Amino acid sequence: MVNKNPWWEYKRDKIIRPDGSSGEYFYTETPGNVIIIPLLDDGRLVLVRQYRYLNEKNSLEFPGGGISKDESPIVAAKRELLEESGYQTENLIKIGMFEPCVGVVKDLSHIFIANELTMVQEPKSDEFEKTEVILRRVDEFENMIKNGEIWNGQILAAWAMARDLLLKNISI
Repeated sequence: MVNKNPWWEYKRDKIIRPDGSSGEYFYTETPGNVIIIPLLDDGRLVLVRQYRYLNEKNSLEFPGGGISKDESPIVAAKRELLEESGYQTENLIKIGMFEPCVGVVKDLSHIFIANELTMVQEPKSDEFEKTEVILRRVDEFENMIKNGEIWNGQILAAWAMARDLLLKNISI
């Protein structure tokens, strides 16, 4: 381990390459993250707008965030959904996982669909994010993708995994 903070570790491993030579491999590792695709009873998606420092602009995303050490993905998904959107549910359906940046970051993304939502509080922002909830129909959301308004790769990947499942159960 080269460096560490509360969210990730920067690591250096001594490795044997495929050609048999030795070397070093540098990468970042996290406990993983969750992305929740919340669907209201009327078919609208719950999105959150957050400022992204590295890109110096707002990003429209599904609720989600990092998994804390010793926290399960389902517990993290419930926590992140409530914190970022103010909604809660007991109906979270895990639809898959993916690695968002293979070769640079070890950060497994766990993807959930959430329905049967109940608004129970205002979203809670932390020192790195001021969250605003935005509701959009699926067709509006997909137009935002086409127009470049949705630009976060993890959100695009999560939507690719969830889209067909959601469209079978709602009409746009």
